Amino acid sequence: MTVIVRDVTPEDAAGFARVRRSALPFMLATAEQLRFDWAHAHPESRYRPLVAVTEDDGIVGTAQVGIAHEAPEPGIGYANVYVDPARLGLGAGSLLLRTAEEYLAERGAHTVYSWVLDAPGNRGWAERRGYAPSRSAHFLRLDLKTAELPPLQDPPAGVEVLTAQDFADDPRPLFELDAVTTADEPGDVGAELADFEHWRETTWEHPHLDRALTTVVVVDGVPAAFSAAQTDGLGRYSSGMTGTSPAFRGRGLAKLAKNTSLHRARAAGCTEAFTGNDAGNGPMLAINEWFGYEIGATEVRHVRTIG
Repeated sequence: MTVIVRDVTPEDAAGFARVRRSALPFMLATAEQLRFDWAHAHPESRYRPLVAVTEDDGIVGTAQVGIAHEAPEPGIGYANVYVDPARLGLGAGSLLLRTAEEYLAERGAHTVYSWVLDAPGNRGWAERRGYAPSRSAHFLRLDLKTAELPPLQDPPAGVEVLTAQDFADDPRPLFELDAVTTADEPGDVGAELADFEHWRETTWEHPHLDRALTTVVVVDGVPAAFSAAQTDGLGRYSSGMTGTSPAFRGRGLAKLAKNTSLHRARAAGCTEAFTGNDAGNGPMLAINEWFGYEIGATEVRHVRTIG
């Protein structure tokens, strides 16, 4: 069976999302979201989504390929490859990865990072292609139908709990809060958010961002902590990011934001909650365990030098 790798078209969005959900069910993936992401990729990211297709099965594999343009160090690329678990063994993953590496090398990347599921077969596949394991991250799941969430409590004096929708007229304070928390987020590749207009276009206007469920804790009028909520319209809720400004840490504000958001999500009819957690981020992992999240899968970031 011949496998062909090509660039995506808007008509591929549903098949791309189907493969992503099959290979990685702990992340939200919809056709609407993918078309939005493809149309709004930053020019400096050189983003190139790919699909592997066969004549009989259609799309059997996907790849997200690009340059980490927000990283302080230039020349860092990424290639995240996923194959439909029912269509393994056709060579789709190998062809996707080779195409991605050639593309990144032509655009000046000297290092490629790739997330790989923490299973012997997946890790062995990556290591045979020259990738070495780096840090890991967990996917966590919470059943909102049965979870015993911590009770809601009144915020302390001077503390107010708002939603992202309360900042609809001017979301810049949320951008600044997102930027300061992202700057010291654990990871192999750092990120610096400096482009407000791009953030507004790609994060604030993202179809999965649920502004009514995204919770912001304000202390004496200053946004101090937040829990970004994403929903897919299928009863699935994901914590896109939970963070606290360094000046306000150690006061339980992240817990307050996330707990409020989870209660609101359940009241809105969401049945499953997902989140991701760097394995080395002990404080956030402890918070998620406190809520009752359980690890559903683990990915290990692998790295290879190219060019």
